[in-house]
Amino acid sequence: MMRTALVTAVAGAVVAFLLGLLTFGVQATAHPHDVPLAVVAPPPIAERVAGAGSAEVDVRVVSADEARTLLRDKEVYGVLEIAPGQATIRLNPAVNPSGTQVAQQVLTGVAQGAGLPVKVETQAVSAAERTAPLAASALLWVGGMVAGLLFVVLKGRRLRWLSALTTAVLITGSTVGLLAWWGVTFDATALAFLLAVAVAFALLQAGLFQRLGIRAMGVLGLLYLMAPAVAGQVPELLNPVYRAVLWSWTPFRFSAEGLRSLMYDGSVSTEWWVFGGIAVVGLVLLAVKKAELAGKKAQTDRADGIVDVGVDEADGLPRAERQHTA
Repeated sequence: MMRTALVTAVAGAVVAFLLGLLTFGVQATAHPHDVPLAVVAPPPIAERVAGAGSAEVDVRVVSADEARTLLRDKEVYGVLEIAPGQATIRLNPAVNPSGTQVAQQVLTGVAQGAGLPVKVETQAVSAAERTAPLAASALLWVGGMVAGLLFVVLKGRRLRWLSALTTAVLITGSTVGLLAWWGVTFDATALAFLLAVAVAFALLQAGLFQRLGIRAMGVLGLLYLMAPAVAGQVPELLNPVYRAVLWSWTPFRFSAEGLRSLMYDGSVSTEWWVFGGIAVVGLVLLAVKKAELAGKKAQTDRADGIVDVGVDEADGLPRAERQHTA
């Protein structure tokens, strides 16, 4: 009894430590580092701004055309254009809100330090639109996870892939409906992307549940708990360890960034390949497990001496009976 109490207590402490490390630790250690910004200004002011840089920001002094290109391509999080008597901050809503918030704060400080009034130019974004990319990613993951878990609990055996696809379609519909209620709508490309994400998530989860059973919740649940903390940040705000170990590969980052881009500038490329790959991994897990089960069933049949109950054309006896009488 004492040993059981000690083991369970240690397990609880370890799980609490890991969850804190992988979730709250991301936010607790967040700090700007080399946040990319662009400044367009006359030479004397540009030199002064560039010389006032720090480890927190990476200020690039560029031309007006280059600044707009960098902002459109999301290579910088904000642009400060300084003209006689006026400073204009330009932001891109397709950039993660955490990045644009830091950019606006830093660039406002630069403009005010130069004694200039500040004007901010960006597309108006509601709170629901800022929330939608990460919220949709989390809902698609949770919906697929719950459906996969219930499939295991209810002892579903066949057509797991069909259950996953049906789940993906229904969860996409419910998520889009919920976001529409919040006032967020999508075009056809964004809807197709959401469906692709849902299919990839559902197939991967179905594959893991088929391989591991209910134990898959240990993996899937942990991924969900750590995802919002990591995917909700831009890499320049993360501790380098979290950036390399978690942010670099978490699927929630790709789904949130991809949907945000489609909402405002209508273009993604890498994200399609990422979720296509995840879907393939899920299908492979399902196929491998099915092949293993088929192999085990065949071995069991041979051990029982019953291969087939059909009639052998040579002597008219059932093949199983023929084998026993041989």
